[in-house]
Parts: sequence; structure tokens; C-alpha cells
Amino acid sequence: MTAITTIRINHAALPDHFDRSRPEVVAEAIEAALRDEGIAAEASDVISHIKIELPTIQLAAASTMLASLQLI
Repeated sequence: MTAITTIRINHAALPDHFDRSRPEVVAEAIEAALRDEGIAAEASDVISHIKIELPTIQLAAASTMLASLQLI
């Protein structure tokens, strides 16, 4: 069994270069960026935040990618 980590990012905390009015598109863009880096993540829009789930073993790489997108 693989350990899973969930990262939540409030819509209000999204940087200006993301369209806050279209959170489902933001989630798709985040998921695509992570997958381009080889990170098996699933991102989705959940009412007030973006939820990102990924294998815990890939957390460090995901953190680096999310930081480059100014999300963390």
C-alpha cells in the first residue's frame, strides 16, 4: 500500500497568474504541471480549495514544483 499525501490550497491564496474564477481549470493546470515532472498527482476543485493528492514518496519533488508555480 502506498502512503498518500493531500495538499490543499485555498482559492483565495492562488497567485494572480491563476484565474481564480475558474478553479477547475487551475486544478487541471496544476495536475498537468506535476505530471510533466513525473509526479503522479490528482488535482481537483473542492468548493473552497484545490485538493492535490499524490504518493507521499513524491512529496519533495511536488513541493519543489508547487513552489516554482508560487503555490507554496
